[in-house]
Amino acid sequence: MARGQQNLTDGPIARTLLLFAIPTLAANILQSLNASINMVWVGRYLGENALAATANASNVIFLAFSGLFGFGMAATILVGQHIGRKDLDGARRAIGSAAGLFLVVSLVLMVLGTAFTDRLLHLMATPVEVRPMASAYLKVMIAVLPGSALVFLLMMALRGAGDAMTPLWFMLFGAFLDAGLNPFLIAGIGPFPAMGIVGSALATVISNIVSLIGLIIVIYWRDLPIRLRGAEFRYLIPEMALLRLIVAKGFAMGLQMLVLTLSGFVMIGLVNHAGVITTAAYGVAIQLWNYVQMPSMAMGAAVSTMAAQNIGAGRWDRVAAITRNGLMFNLLLTGGLVALLMLFDRPALSLFLGADSPAIPIAQHIQFVAGWSFIISGMMVVLFGTVRANGAVVGPLIIMAIGLFIGRVGFARLMQPWLGFDALWWSFPFGSVVVTILAWIYYIHGGWKKGALVDRAEAAEHPVARS
Repeated sequence: MARGQQNLTDGPIARTLLLFAIPTLAANILQSLNASINMVWVGRYLGENALAATANASNVIFLAFSGLFGFGMAATILVGQHIGRKDLDGARRAIGSAAGLFLVVSLVLMVLGTAFTDRLLHLMATPVEVRPMASAYLKVMIAVLPGSALVFLLMMALRGAGDAMTPLWFMLFGAFLDAGLNPFLIAGIGPFPAMGIVGSALATVISNIVSLIGLIIVIYWRDLPIRLRGAEFRYLIPEMALLRLIVAKGFAMGLQMLVLTLSGFVMIGLVNHAGVITTAAYGVAIQLWNYVQMPSMAMGAAVSTMAAQNIGAGRWDRVAAITRNGLMFNLLLTGGLVALLMLFDRPALSLFLGADSPAIPIAQHIQFVAGWSFIISGMMVVLFGTVRANGAVVGPLIIMAIGLFIGRVGFARLMQPWLGFDALWWSFPFGSVVVTILAWIYYIHGGWKKGALVDRAEAAEHPVARS
């Protein structure tokens, strides 16, 4: 077993799950901390309009990654199940197929994103005064989408193979480099030119490129399970049967992210009608919510990886216990963070906006009404992490669409005549309750345990043997 790789199919479940989730949680916190620090620089140097611009731009960037997330997740599940069976060649076939697919799809998204950036911002009802900044920021970020996508895929695949530490170290390095470059490129400190919001985007781009180069070097230097050598590079052009399986599963998983992103588009469009100050407050509240969601996201990813390896190894007896422990850890960790942010919300918000900003009281109110709902939605993340570990995609997709568009967006629009803009904030707990109840019903009765995804992958790769 490679250095940093954990055995997820034997030993105590709670301890193993927590030890695997902690590096992922730390990496997620670093990612959000990096984004938050960058917003601090943007807010302090460029003001509320720039913060509103980045809040709108972030939704478009997230949309681009939604088109790639599903394919990466499908490959990660296959990597995990193959590793559970100790089949390294199968794991490399999966990562090779995904890498080839990522390159093609990210190039297409780069072209489309560059061409339609301004149109997307218009459709989101981005305030006219912030559109030029949002457009400039986005075009820099989208220009290097293929490199950023490969970093994303390699980190996902390493976790699927049981290695959560290598992604953590590179996340730490990338966050340090990005946050460190931001003030120099925004304000033109020292020999650097003053580039404004474009400088913030360029700092992120440089960080991603350096991280990609370093990650590839480490993967080959340590001979990690996902590396390709010699004849294995042919896996970058996968057999059509395997590609169809990854695309079919990945497309539905990607649609889940697309549903989440589109609901975010609609929500920020509704928020934009309240004015720039409320949009800036909402953008900062989202930054705090990123931290609140970190434990459940890390636990969901850890549950998914651990369940996938156990399914691949035929250890179905451990899968239910993995889920129960994931739900318990989500309650403890997410609940603790919600309590802390309720107590110290004003100091946290002041980091982004300045102590006298008129957006602070609005952001405090948003946080008070909606922040606690992520304890409930975290349960959904863990449950979907388990069912996704065996390639179940259609049920979660339908549930997310109902919960977000009918539960959240529907509530926000229908109740606004009675609650005013408070309907936007109350839609978060309402939607979370709806989607979590449906997720629990699907986990119990959804039939997602029928067979292992890795068996379908092997049948796709070797159709003659199957017949």
